[in-house]
Amino acid sequence: DDGADWIDIGAESTRPGASPVDPEEEEGRAIPAVEAVREAIPDVCISIDTRRASVAAAALDAGADMVNDVSALSDPLMTGLVARRGCPICIMHMQGLPEDMQDNPQYCDVVAEVRGVMNGAAQRLFDAGVDPERVIADPGIGFGKGLEHNLALLAAGRGVVPHPQMPLLWGVSRKTM
Repeated sequence: DDGADWIDIGAESTRPGASPVDPEEEEGRAIPAVEAVREAIPDVCISIDTRRASVAAAALDAGADMVNDVSALSDPLMTGLVARRGCPICIMHMQGLPEDMQDNPQYCDVVAEVRGVMNGAAQRLFDAGVDPERVIADPGIGFGKGLEHNLALLAAGRGVVPHPQMPLLWGVSRKTM
């Protein structure tokens, strides 16, 4: 009602120290929420925030428009799913897993390393036929990064994006930095 264009629905916490949720529980939490939002606000765009292709597929079937993958394609089935469905995908960089990502993040060159990981994920999507304009890069502020890493990524701006035509998303809200 306040004008949101997108609603991102996730059913597994990715905050530092969070424990994983099994796929069935994640799907059982997420799908009713996607269906309820789709019914209540038919014109809003919905993204499903998941690392799992099975959850993404069920959410797309339930009315989601986009996949927000915080693991940049760690599930080998995600690439094919996105290519078949023709939906946009946001690929986010995360060093480690939510349960351990903030234990002691280390980089030699955070910008180059994040760009490299996202380039690899993006290239897999492009090779599968996904339009580069449907692939959104998220450097993963606060996901396996310390303050100095986050600031270096922000200072790099679009320099962190592996392909010039890719949209860039900065998820900076509610971060401890």
